[in-house]
Amino acid sequence: MIDQTILFLYQALFFVTPLIMTKSTSELFEFNKILFIYTTTILITFFWFLKMIVNKKIILKKTSLDIPILIFLLSQLISTATSIDVNTSIFGYYGRFNGGLLSIICYILLYYGLVSNIVNVKRLLKTIVLSSLFVILWAIPGHFGHDLTCLLFTGQYNNSCWDNTTLAFRPELRAFSTLGQPNWLGAYLAVAFFIGIYYLIKNKSDAKYLILNTAYLFLNFSMILFSRSRSAIGAVIVGLILFISYYFFFIRSNFKNFLILLLVITIVPILLFKTGVEKIDKYLSISNVGDQISEVQIKNQKENINIQKTDNVTESFDIRKIVWEGAWKLAVKYPLFGTGVETFAYSYNLVRPAAHNLTSEWDYVYNKAHNEYLNHLATTGFVGLGSYLIFIGVFVFYIIKKIKYQISKNLKFLNLDLSFDILTLSLFCGWLTILITNFFGFSTTTTQLFFYLIPAFVILLNSDAENSSNNNKTFVSLSTFQKFLIFIIISSAIYLLFSTVVYYMADVNYSLGTKYAKIDDQQKAAAYLEKAIQLRKEPVYEDRFSSTLAYLSALASLQNQKDMGKQIAVMSDSYNRELVKKYPKNVFYWKTRAKNMFYFYQVTNNENEILEGIQALKKARELYPTDPKIPYSSALYYTTLYDSSKDIMQRQNWKDLSLKEIDKTIELKSNFREAYLFKGQLLKKYGQTSEAKGVFEYILKNFNEKDPDVLKELQ
Repeated sequence: MIDQTILFLYQALFFVTPLIMTKSTSELFEFNKILFIYTTTILITFFWFLKMIVNKKIILKKTSLDIPILIFLLSQLISTATSIDVNTSIFGYYGRFNGGLLSIICYILLYYGLVSNIVNVKRLLKTIVLSSLFVILWAIPGHFGHDLTCLLFTGQYNNSCWDNTTLAFRPELRAFSTLGQPNWLGAYLAVAFFIGIYYLIKNKSDAKYLILNTAYLFLNFSMILFSRSRSAIGAVIVGLILFISYYFFFIRSNFKNFLILLLVITIVPILLFKTGVEKIDKYLSISNVGDQISEVQIKNQKENINIQKTDNVTESFDIRKIVWEGAWKLAVKYPLFGTGVETFAYSYNLVRPAAHNLTSEWDYVYNKAHNEYLNHLATTGFVGLGSYLIFIGVFVFYIIKKIKYQISKNLKFLNLDLSFDILTLSLFCGWLTILITNFFGFSTTTTQLFFYLIPAFVILLNSDAENSSNNNKTFVSLSTFQKFLIFIIISSAIYLLFSTVVYYMADVNYSLGTKYAKIDDQQKAAAYLEKAIQLRKEPVYEDRFSSTLAYLSALASLQNQKDMGKQIAVMSDSYNRELVKKYPKNVFYWKTRAKNMFYFYQVTNNENEILEGIQALKKARELYPTDPKIPYSSALYYTTLYDSSKDIMQRQNWKDLSLKEIDKTIELKSNFREAYLFKGQLLKKYGQTSEAKGVFEYILKNFNEKDPDVLKELQ
């Protein structure tokens, strides 16, 4: 019964994880998936330990990957211990979650739980294919303007619930289904594609299953094309080349028919739906192919081009090269164990190239290096990356060794049953796609499950565990000590499950707080954020709560509630002081401090608040030297001091410093329209009207000839 429960939990893990999402949380997709992974890991581990206690023995299977896993885990533990932000290293960056030490421990527990128990791998593979089919079917309506997620969340059967200012959330242009982003969908389906190939070959003699498996693979690859994920498309092509080559040299049976079938599955969708890569698609314009869908395709392509032209979107690979440069600089700066597991969002700012300011994503927070290997290198150092590559290398060597052995055995005994080879090869090719898509992106919950558990599948298939039973003993009554141990693991499981539920509830309150803050209902925002903190002491919640309280303190002061404003300001400041003390290398908390001080100045009208804000900005500049917003804010603070000061010498000093800071802003980001406008306003304010006029005319010439703000200033 325990074995069946563990199998059911693994099936639930692979079926539910790709599909789960809710609108109640701060992040719709990954947060809910990681919490489900935590929950299933707790339950699987509980039943696994229960099985050990009942059987009075340790049930932990040794595998070929034990040493690589141990080395990797140790590197992550050391990197976490030396991290610039330990909380982030443990739980993952808030908003991404996957990749923190806690998630890595879960994946390792799931790996050993799988190889050490009686789990039917082929039932799990069927579950994966079925779940991926639901993911595909969910995405199809969105491609034609009727997204099912919008229907579920808002009741509107269209695509209007998504932010259409970015290509990442335009399901009619790039499908993302229940995965959250197009590249994540593509990476997930690439793995499932090769599992589908196994079933295609396995059931090739059954016409019914042959048609069904062909249809599934056709839909799968078509949806990868709909995602417009170039890395996923490339990964599938590389995997297919490897698979077909192996089939040709070592199997050969019905090779011609198999090749024709694969070409139909891949070439026809490419001709119908194109790849999204203009250099390739211009050669695919075969007349009258796919006329029924051509209007939709042409419309989508035109919208894609228009968005890029309107918003001057920087090509994604150009941005990646800049981020990769920063990741390498971090590795050189922190060579052994990096800056800490999953701390890239903070550490990248230390070395962020100024060239990033000239891209369309200049003010985005890059919480990943958009290359899994460089991300490991930057955050866990050469030791962390080395241990990660050792794990990959050992598994690749293991696969090659097993396949070579199987080939030699088949040749020696003329064994024509090559189902083992096909299943192992299919799993291996699917696993290789993760290595490729991770090179151009980063791991997510669904692909990370495959990364750790496909090796477990292969190892389990190579053992006798699937066809045997750990115990056939008659159940006997439990001893007092066994009952005590069971009480301990039940209590631990309940506590961990309760903590997971609390984590979810805290995030729901945090999500409501941020939503109310966006519509400027700061009182409700503060109430929900306080509830979130009461449930879980999360630094991200405290930072947002501190910022909200600072705003409310200024608001109370404007409403002549000075005493209340001061009380709220004290509470806000206490949260912020604690954060910058605990996490002094987190630039976002220093930015919050600087912003808070500006609000506190509205309450006290004390220049010291502005001066302290300037000190916070100086600290932020140390952690983020190429951020143009920091000198921009400094210029604002200095001109505020200029307004409040009566001393002529001091006023001259504040004036010079404000102009120096705004020039620094423009130096860091030469296409920063708001910085030029602010500079013109400062010059006008300081009586330098001719210089101000020159700046305003420069804006009209280089940004917008009909800019109403600038025309007003010129008048």
